[in-house]
Amino acid sequence: MIPVYEDNHIIIVSKSCGEIVQGDKTGDTPLSETVKVYLKDKYQKSGNVFLGVVHRLDRPVAGLVVFAKTSKALSRLDVMFSKGDVHKTYWAIVQNVPEIPERTLVNWIVRKEKQNKSYVYDHEVPESKKAILHYKVIGHSDHYCLLEVNLMTGRHHQIRCQLAHIGCPIKGDLKYGAKRSNPGGGIDLLAHQIEFVHPVSKKTILATAPVPDNRLWKDITSNVED
Repeated sequence: MIPVYEDNHIIIVSKSCGEIVQGDKTGDTPLSETVKVYLKDKYQKSGNVFLGVVHRLDRPVAGLVVFAKTSKALSRLDVMFSKGDVHKTYWAIVQNVPEIPERTLVNWIVRKEKQNKSYVYDHEVPESKKAILHYKVIGHSDHYCLLEVNLMTGRHHQIRCQLAHIGCPIKGDLKYGAKRSNPGGGIDLLAHQIEFVHPVSKKTILATAPVPDNRLWKDITSNVED
């Protein structure tokens, strides 16, 4: 967990792949509790620390997570996220180069909760939800391609399943067709940047996650194309 931005009302941290944002049936310590301990120690608080969870990031994904430090910020951020007023940009390392270097994908997704997996269709089907994202190629390595992804909707595993649907599974993502797993079980998807109007001060907040500390990420992002 790396703090990226903090003020009186919000804190933005960059999580590692493998961390869970909120507690689940695994019983593993969630990121929310780690941030509470960080704030408690930093400000030497004797009582409980308020921390509101406003969105999640899949366990195998790294990058930015926003938390609310006050109830005022929590209620306003909840509305902003639900209305799509928070703009998130992801970086994804994928196995294959897309046939079209920049494109908007429009699909319909059906989530199967028992499998914890989503299925993509090119037309509307029962129980499906429309899913829209925009991607563009911004970098290459010898064997992989780096995509910048902007979400227009927020569906379950949306980036993972939509990119796999066009033949570009994310590196390490066995669930959606990657050839092999990554050490530690993470996938090469990074919540790279987040931008929104501060819920209290009304200033524009723009935060950027550090690139994962491994050779592939360093190499593939060293010459990111504008």
